[in-house]
Amino acid sequence: MLLQETVLKAKSNDNYTEEMCFENEIVTELDISEMEFESVEFINCRFDACDFSRTSFYQVTFENCDLSNCIFAYSYWKSSRIQDCKADGSNLNQSTFKEMTIEKSSFHYVNCVNTLWEHCAVNDCSFRESFMSKVKFKNIRLANVNLTRVDFFKTPLKGIDLSECTIDDIMLSDTYSELRGAKINTVQAIDIAQLLGVRIV
Repeated sequence: MLLQETVLKAKSNDNYTEEMCFENEIVTELDISEMEFESVEFINCRFDACDFSRTSFYQVTFENCDLSNCIFAYSYWKSSRIQDCKADGSNLNQSTFKEMTIEKSSFHYVNCVNTLWEHCAVNDCSFRESFMSKVKFKNIRLANVNLTRVDFFKTPLKGIDLSECTIDDIMLSDTYSELRGAKINTVQAIDIAQLLGVRIV
């Protein structure tokens, strides 16, 4: 496997890989932790229970890949793109995302606790029942994102436009302060009012 050989070679050297394209690779339980990828493409790849913890991605593309149940804890992403991918059940805890574009991808049940999202765009994705507590959002754009039953405990949503997203049954603190300053549409406002115990007559 080109990918496995590349990772093993980099691990014995400086953990750095640049300007490569990996296609149609299937790897299982591969230790990719603490690697640094720059200008690398992953296309039609499947990663089964792989460890990407503390790995850095600069101008990296994941396209039509399966990243489900992989570990990305403490990873760093800059100017990268994830498109048409599946990452259900993955661990993104304590990761940083800057100038990212994520499109048409599935992130069901992912752990995004204590992550930082800065200047990112997320379009046509699903984060159903994911954990997003204590997250910091800075200039993030969400369009047609499914956030059903997402845990936003202690995550300020001020200034974020949620009007094109599904926010059914999102989980908040007892004071619902996380929603203060967020932008929602009329239908969502009715649901939020009911969540707050307000009766609409």
